[in-house]
Amino acid sequence: MKYIILNKPYEVLTQFTDEGGRTTLKDFVPVPNIYPVGRLDYDSEGLVLLTDDKTLQHRLSDPKFKIEKTYWVQVDGIPTEEALEELRRGVMIKNTKTAPAKASLLEEEPQVWGRSKPIRFRKDIPTSWVEIKISQGMNRQVRRMTAAVGYPTLRLIRPAIGPLSLGELQPGEYRELTGDEADKLKSLIAGSSFGTGSRPKRPDGAKKSTGGRHYDSRNNSSRKKKF
Repeated sequence: MKYIILNKPYEVLTQFTDEGGRTTLKDFVPVPNIYPVGRLDYDSEGLVLLTDDKTLQHRLSDPKFKIEKTYWVQVDGIPTEEALEELRRGVMIKNTKTAPAKASLLEEEPQVWGRSKPIRFRKDIPTSWVEIKISQGMNRQVRRMTAAVGYPTLRLIRPAIGPLSLGELQPGEYRELTGDEADKLKSLIAGSSFGTGSRPKRPDGAKKSTGGRHYDSRNNSSRKKKF
C-alpha cells in the first residue's frame, strides 16, 4: 500500500485531471494509482493525504470516524472571545449548524511560506491568525464559519490531519509516511481490520517522480524530481 502526504500549494486542484487546464496534483506527485483522501479547496493550502488503500480512504472520509483536521486561518480583524466562543458552540451555515469546533487565537503568527499571490491588506483593518480544529467536511466550511462570526478568511492552511503533520514539507513537496505514522492513522479508525505491524512500502515510481519535490524524512533533505 502507498501512503503519501503532500503540501498542496495555493491554486492547485485536489485531483489529478482538469479539463480547464488548471494545475492539479499530477503536477507534483507523479506516483500512479493513488487518490486524495477528502479534499482541500483550490484556494487553500497544506496537507493532503493520498493513498491507494481504498478502505482507509473510505473510512477517513466518513464523518462518523471524526478524524480531526487542523487549520490555520488568517482573518480580517482580530476575533473577540465571543466570536471564538460562537465557533466552539457551532454556527449556522444556511440551515445547518456546524458541530462544535476547537478555536483559539494564535498569539504569534505561524512561520509559514509566502503565498504565490499575496493576500489583500487594508490599512485600517489588522489581520490575525486563528487555529480551528474540526472533524466535519462541509463545503468550504472553515471559510463560511469565520464569515458567519464576522471575520472573513484571507488565507487558509491545513498543517495537520489527525496525527499527521506537514513538518518540514514546503509547498509542492511530498513524502511517504513512516510505518509509525501509518499505524497511528489506522489506529484512529475504530473497528477497522487493519494490522498494526505492517509498514508502508515505498511508492512505485517514486524514484522516477516527474514533478514537485520529494522530501525524504530519513535524511531530512529534499530533492527536485525530473520528468
